[in-house]
Amino acid sequence: MLKKEREFYSPSVKLIVGIDEAGRGPLAGPVYAAAVVFPPSFKNDEINDSKRLSPKKRERLFSLIEEKALGYGIASVSAEKIDEIDIYEATKVAMKAALSQIRVRYDLVITDAMPLKNLKVPVVAMVKGDAQCLNVAAASILAKVSRDRYLEDLDGKYPQYGFARHKGYGTKEHLAALAKYGPIEGVHRKTFGPVAAYYKGQTKTL
Repeated sequence: MLKKEREFYSPSVKLIVGIDEAGRGPLAGPVYAAAVVFPPSFKNDEINDSKRLSPKKRERLFSLIEEKALGYGIASVSAEKIDEIDIYEATKVAMKAALSQIRVRYDLVITDAMPLKNLKVPVVAMVKGDAQCLNVAAASILAKVSRDRYLEDLDGKYPQYGFARHKGYGTKEHLAALAKYGPIEGVHRKTFGPVAAYYKGQTKTL
């Protein structure tokens, strides 16, 4: 059971929002973040860190989380913005944007190790929060599924890159496609390793 957040409930902390992200490491696509708040009494033994779940199970739990949450938010920051402000800052922007969609009054925020400043409530940046807290694990599922859906749609537009398979990560298949076709303007992150190297040596883009 993911119940670490239960230690934080008190007379003054009645609702807790969990926040997590997906897509900090890939070479392409936006970074996504999600925020989830469940009733304190909510339990579910299937919800877990999204990396520990199959795609099919994540999709099924996505719908369940939407149904059972008191509130949730999903947001993204584009590849262009990531290049402008860096991935760390872009992740925080996405997290705050997801949090802004929560309409119920909450008393605490727990993130998966990401410190967030200037919020109206205290923030706990918990290492491996997605493996310890139900709300954070649920947020990781919403963020991961949302980002995967984006990459699957992108695969339909640019099937030669294999986005549906590698989800934008720097796999051999993706690097080979980059070398053959060049980066996609507005999709690939120009400041990330292999993409940055391509721009230094060539100008071809799709």
